[in-house]
Amino acid sequence: MPAYAIAHLQEAAPHPEIVEYIERIPATFEPYGGRGNWPGHVVVICFPGIAEARAWWDSPAYQAIAPLRSRHIEGDIILVEGVSEDYDPTATTKAMREALPPD
Repeated sequence: MPAYAIAHLQEAAPHPEIVEYIERIPATFEPYGGRGNWPGHVVVICFPGIAEARAWWDSPAYQAIAPLRSRHIEGDIILVEGVSEDYDPTATTKAMREALPPD
């Protein structure tokens, strides 16, 4: 199932290191099957799974450029698993309803 690296970034003044970070970051996640974009202040990078997301985060390539961002933009980055492609919310709600105590 896919996993995501999500960064919620705060306002930052333009800086040459931010430009360099944005230019260089795709080369750090592409080897792990990641893909993403930079649509404003929320960044979502999709990986094939959580292992690949963690491998990207810990990779020397990403760690080498991470300070370019962290010195100039405050924010939080989390790695989360997505739902599987065959996820069916109706099956989940059915199971939840069956687990509810009777009225």
